[in-house]
Amino acid sequence: MTTPGIIFRLVTLVLQAALVLGLFSAGWLIYRRLPAHVANSTEEPASDALIQLIMRPSPQMAGVELDVPVEFYPVDIVAVHHEYFTERRAGKRFDDFLTERMNGRRPVTARLDQSGRALVAVSPGNWWVHAALAGEEDLEWRLPVSIAGPKQTIELTPQNAYTRTKSF
Repeated sequence: MTTPGIIFRLVTLVLQAALVLGLFSAGWLIYRRLPAHVANSTEEPASDALIQLIMRPSPQMAGVELDVPVEFYPVDIVAVHHEYFTERRAGKRFDDFLTERMNGRRPVTARLDQSGRALVAVSPGNWWVHAALAGEEDLEWRLPVSIAGPKQTIELTPQNAYTRTKSF
């Protein structure tokens, strides 16, 4: 009668060891497939990328002043604004709600010069570019951009504008 008890305990011990080994190896396989910056969290965070903004208005807008502000937001500010006002939150201001949605990142603002160019340093990640150009035809940009690498160029043209409205 003691023989089945010993075999049962031995099989149970082997299965327990196999379970622990299987869980450990599954965790190790997942850890190995993580991106390098997640797996090696002791590395320095990525430095800011240098973004060159270029505004190229249409030939019909030749006399328009190109020195306009351009804002980089880590979230779609229009979608956040819509979400806030469609689902009211008691006691929470829009600024607090926006800060919460941005997860600690801050918007970056730049101003184009007279030739329609600017350089700005932006941290890597997904951003939304917001700009507006007033003239005979008003143009507004809301571009989702992915910032990666040390240098990037973003062109604001009538073709990639979000809205075009005619002024009368």
